[in-house]
Amino acid sequence: EARACGNQNILALRGDPPQGQKTTSWHPCQDGLPSATALVSHIRKTHGDYFGIGVAAYPELHPESPSLSHDLYYLKQKTDAGADFIVTQLFFDVPLFLRWVKEVRRHGVVVPIVPGVMPIQSYAGFKKNVVDAGLSVPSWILEGLEAVKEDEQAVRAFGVEVGVKMQQPSAMAVSGSGSSSVASTSTTPPPSHSPSPSPAPHTTLSVIRKDKPWCSNFLPHRQNHEQQRPIFWANRPKSYISRTETWQSFPAAPNQWRTLKKYGGLEGYGVGIKYSTAAEARHHWGEPRRLEELIEVFQRYWKGELQTLPWCDHPFNGHGGGGKGRDSGEDYRERLAELNGVGWYLTINSQPVVNGVRSDDKVVGWGPSGGYVYQKAFLEFFVSADQLPILIDRLKTQFPNYTYNAINHSGTTYLHSSTIAKSKSKSNKCRRSKIDDNKDGEDEEEEEEEPNTVTWGVFPNHEIVQPTIVERSSFLAWKDEAFELWGQWAQCFKTEMKEEGETRRLMDEVSEEWFLMNVVNNDYHEPQGVFKLFEEDFVKAKAKKEEEAKAVVVESEEDFIRVKKAPDAKVAAIDVSKVSEVDGTKKKKTAVGVVEVARRKDEEERESGEDVFSSALAAAVVAAAAAAATAAAGGSACQGLAVETVAITDTDCSA
Repeated sequence: EARACGNQNILALRGDPPQGQKTTSWHPCQDGLPSATALVSHIRKTHGDYFGIGVAAYPELHPESPSLSHDLYYLKQKTDAGADFIVTQLFFDVPLFLRWVKEVRRHGVVVPIVPGVMPIQSYAGFKKNVVDAGLSVPSWILEGLEAVKEDEQAVRAFGVEVGVKMQQPSAMAVSGSGSSSVASTSTTPPPSHSPSPSPAPHTTLSVIRKDKPWCSNFLPHRQNHEQQRPIFWANRPKSYISRTETWQSFPAAPNQWRTLKKYGGLEGYGVGIKYSTAAEARHHWGEPRRLEELIEVFQRYWKGELQTLPWCDHPFNGHGGGGKGRDSGEDYRERLAELNGVGWYLTINSQPVVNGVRSDDKVVGWGPSGGYVYQKAFLEFFVSADQLPILIDRLKTQFPNYTYNAINHSGTTYLHSSTIAKSKSKSNKCRRSKIDDNKDGEDEEEEEEEPNTVTWGVFPNHEIVQPTIVERSSFLAWKDEAFELWGQWAQCFKTEMKEEGETRRLMDEVSEEWFLMNVVNNDYHEPQGVFKLFEEDFVKAKAKKEEEAKAVVVESEEDFIRVKKAPDAKVAAIDVSKVSEVDGTKKKKTAVGVVEVARRKDEEERESGEDVFSSALAAAVVAAAAAAATAAAGGSACQGLAVETVAITDTDCSA
């Protein structure tokens, strides 16, 4: 049929197994051919030299191949059967490709090789088909793409430039090998103004410049008129575009946000977590059943170990800001991870301080050349209800240059009136109010509050550009989305399943009880950004960790002997991990049994005249009593209960 249609070239592939079938169990259909080699042989046998035949090859190994030599053996079989040329799987690591070509030639394969160069078309597609597939990608490509990932046009332009710069060394690798021509696969032809391929393999890639620090959408009315965005959607730009798609005009200055149109509702605009199935969400984020495990999920994201969070659609780029005393990206990552490890904060958005960095900076630069860009440090997080008043008191008494907003799921708000943001000076204070849903999230008392510019740039022959702001009515619209994402994440776990139910209850608890809060340090000369605000928390967390390291876990009679030898140690907990496996009655009996062990040890020491280590017995009593009470209430048995009371008299212990 191909010959009858006038086709003269065929790419001969074995093909993938049907969806859901393991590749290792691949088998041909009835009367089908078992391999690409057999297909090449069949074409040559039935049509002679009429067709030009190409076959596939994998610079980074076929998924079913155990080794490179195994892979090249079968590649040689295909060319010996009559293949005229080779088309490789896509790759981005040119040095790796060059080494592979040398091995191919060393194995006696002499036909032309067509490098599989695919220009990057979208950030999401690149991440799914290349990064998540495990292909090797040089850091300069990853970093360059991260810088423009939110701008669709810039991503495509960057992809063309990457493809062009890959061509020269790739072509050099296959020239002189008997090939008369070399081509590359491409989904779109490069534009006529694309630069010529570099003569040297190790060229420096020019940076695709952004006109704003956020994604410029391809829609003409947005490109021409959108000058500002609230920072809250920095990690969810597609959601922001969706919820503002009906806007025909956009605020061009901070004072124009007072007449802001309504944001689109959550139901009608496809607002949701990144992953389409519950199984996929569980695969990426796990199944945290305790707060400590949930904290670890957030820490892993800010360390760069996770690609997403429900509130963050893209990997954290990790840059540490700029200016004098700028942190390295690694330092900034560690500070964010440390903050989440404190136990009272779950971070979802962050912006480091930038003080007068050139606009052509590869990390934080944006806008026309020859300018300077600035950022105020910004942090957004969920904070426990117990910690919120402590943090607000700290802000009011120690950090007058900070501004903040906090709100919970039900709409209880803590709003900060800033002398910095207002032209009419008022004393800094915190206002607590209840948002009336009928007023679209606007509190009449707070209408005068103006947006706070947190990103701006100064450029030659331009007015000062202020593209990113913190704005209260937008924060209230974002609040609904932020808490909705907790609910959507929780829905990935079934309440009727015991372990999944624990995860869901944990997320519901955080969503219902914690506050969403954002903080801005308006002093952009402060190199620590917002982290100075949390120094007390860092100190307390460090002290607690050191104390826990000294603690002794009492699990048996033998442990009491060990505790006896270290009288300065604190008894941290009674291990009741086994208790959770039995019913409530047995939980209580098990707890009582632990106390009985301690009591017998106490009596033996009294009879032998030895000193009684009262803290061990006290710890057992407290832990066991809590376990029994929890079990009676139908809950789990006090795992991880901390007991820090050590100075207890013998009489108290007996009681």
